[in-house]
Amino acid sequence: MSGILDTFRLDDRVVIVTGASSGLGAAVAVSAAQAGADVVLAARRQEMLETTAAEVEAIGRRALVVPADITLVEDCQRVVQRASAFFGRVDGLVNNAGVSIAVPALHESPEQFRAVIDLNLMGAYWTAQAAAAAMTSGGSIVNVSSIIGLTSAELPQAAYATSKAGLLGLTRDLAAQWSGRRSIRVNALAPGFFESEMTDLCQPGYLESLAERTPLGRIGRPEEIAAVVVFLLSDASSFMTGSTVVVDGGLTIV
Repeated sequence: MSGILDTFRLDDRVVIVTGASSGLGAAVAVSAAQAGADVVLAARRQEMLETTAAEVEAIGRRALVVPADITLVEDCQRVVQRASAFFGRVDGLVNNAGVSIAVPALHESPEQFRAVIDLNLMGAYWTAQAAAAAMTSGGSIVNVSSIIGLTSAELPQAAYATSKAGLLGLTRDLAAQWSGRRSIRVNALAPGFFESEMTDLCQPGYLESLAERTPLGRIGRPEEIAAVVVFLLSDASSFMTGSTVVVDGGLTIV
């Protein structure tokens, strides 16, 4: 008889992770492999994807590297097509690819705003569309949003906040459309601040001030968000869809 811990496993499932070249995406890919999944790694930087793939293969799972620009519909479709051709199935998708800029609203150009929306929101939608069509036996999609989609920060981030709030609405709608008819669960994560390339761009002292205001007294570690992603991909969350899980050390409650 299988036990409760078995429901957290992803044995022999195929999971696509976008933005898997570094940071949270790489941590998610490695954690999914540790849980038993084979992983499709998508991002623009092939050399860094190969590094993540080596970590996955060292665990004993298979990795497929697919260099892609998620702002392009054809690239999103190609990632899923390559995954289906190589592994014969797609069971999970983690829409993690994203970009953040901090520009005062009165100075933000249309090109800057559109670039963030194109990757963070529209790219997630195109990839989810393609993945859902390939999930013929059901599956799980995890959209990585942000607490900036729920509250404001001390930075001018109109484009980023809009894209991440949009992901939450997209998550709810896709869950309503696909959960019953296609057995595809769709959930969102709203991470706080984690060690990553994105937070490396913060001004000196900013993360330290956030840590002081956070009830847990620090920013997060990549493996802490990866563990929640594995939970949402797995059968342990089988009665969850359309949900937003906040993982922020308590920052949004103060």
